[in-house]
Amino acid sequence: MTRTLFRNGVVHDGRPARRATALAVEDGRVVFIGDEQGAAAYDGAEEVVDLEGALLTAAFVDTHVHTVRTGFALVGLDLVGSPSLVATLDAVAGHAEAHLNDGVLVGQGWDEHAWPERRPPTGEELERSAPGRRTCLTRVDGHSSVISPALAALVPGLDQLDGWTPDGRAEREAHHAVRAILESLIGPEDRLAAARAACRHLAARGVVGFHENAAPHIGPEHEIEMVRRAAAEVGLRATVYWGELMAVETARRLRVAGLAGDLIADGAFGSRTASLSAPYADLADSCGHAYLTAEQVRDHVVACTEAGLQAGFHCIGDAALEEVRDGLEQAERRLGADRLRRARHRLEHVEMPSPAMVATMSRLGVVASVQPMFDALWGGPEGMYAVRLGERWRATNPLLDLETAAVPLAFGSDSPVTPVDPWAAVRAAVHHHREGQRLSPQRAFRAHTRGGAYAAHDDDGGSLALGARADLAVWEVPGGLTADDLPDLTPGLEPPRLVRTVAAGRTIHRSDEQPEKQDWA
Repeated sequence: MTRTLFRNGVVHDGRPARRATALAVEDGRVVFIGDEQGAAAYDGAEEVVDLEGALLTAAFVDTHVHTVRTGFALVGLDLVGSPSLVATLDAVAGHAEAHLNDGVLVGQGWDEHAWPERRPPTGEELERSAPGRRTCLTRVDGHSSVISPALAALVPGLDQLDGWTPDGRAEREAHHAVRAILESLIGPEDRLAAARAACRHLAARGVVGFHENAAPHIGPEHEIEMVRRAAAEVGLRATVYWGELMAVETARRLRVAGLAGDLIADGAFGSRTASLSAPYADLADSCGHAYLTAEQVRDHVVACTEAGLQAGFHCIGDAALEEVRDGLEQAERRLGADRLRRARHRLEHVEMPSPAMVATMSRLGVVASVQPMFDALWGGPEGMYAVRLGERWRATNPLLDLETAAVPLAFGSDSPVTPVDPWAAVRAAVHHHREGQRLSPQRAFRAHTRGGAYAAHDDDGGSLALGARADLAVWEVPGGLTADDLPDLTPGLEPPRLVRTVAAGRTIHRSDEQPEKQDWA
């Protein structure tokens, strides 16, 4: 029997009216939550942790992670926040000089929306920055890329693929073909090293559980075991999804939780590939791109339900979401609402749902796996969504509508699209650009903890309760606590600083051993 006692702090167990200051763990389970007097019964614990006034919470769960891609961003060429096209090309040149022996140069995260040049790089510009190198730069949303001529020459029939333009831009089929070529150019050792870096990074942000959104167009099947191996080494709980239509036998072979995650129904607003019912405000001849029909959605949901798997789709634009709604309702007519509810099917992003779609998700218990940082980074009347959508930006990311309708809500980062920074995501939900879509801190925190566990059928995690698995995080809170025993998330205040991450009662990260800067976007 192994016991750990945490005392002399603030324990956020969702009941601020009876503030707890101590918590005890026995064999990986929470066995006591209470005051210092009650904690005295556990003074003989093998480890006694003096919290020194720190906040103890349930650890976070991130419902949308691309683990290997996140690792590459951490150890490779990270272009998130690059201020201009010139700065991006300079970064490519510097990275190429520092990695002379790399067979391929991979960068990710560029976003031309805020650049003074207002355009992406071209293949010829990559060639000038890194002459003769095989270079691929993926846009921040992950749905388009720019590649160098040397890399383009390796993609069979590229000039005949939908989405390819001679200036080096690859979208849709061309983008997926480029990803397939990258599989052969990046070895398994590099992928495992990236997965390890990402898992250490997650633990250093107070995340214990994460959902790997793998798919054939993102990485090879063998990445899944690398992600699981890296997660086990660090002590994280990885739930894996595989985004392939109707691939039930593949799901069984890979032992994944479902055929969900990045099974794409459409693209993204930034790349103008999200499927809309009316044209983009800044590209009048395009409504984006739809990849699935309602009938395909229906058949996939039915097949997954009958196989005991979760089904799910990446769906962002209103037209794509309506196609998914139609497919879900067809599946409901075939199997009944109760069977679909028990399956806890899930949708990723859900950025422009109609009221009818919200009602369908609520009725069928479909989880909304959403990213509040999308609104923080690109929402608002001056943001990228307003440029792409005009006034329709106001319909994006309706968090309170989903919560009020009792749609199961779970938060993730979509890392490396946005950083792994759970408190920033909670703050983004609390300070949504639209006041009428803001969540309370308690609701937002729950979506990033218990909501994430629920989305993975993990009924034992995501909360502090007697008997629950002891997945915990300890935080210093320089900005102070609210009446709910949560950090004050007012913009401008210093964010919480992680002290310790605990998974099933075992400490897997301590800030005094592995200090890491916290982002606060």
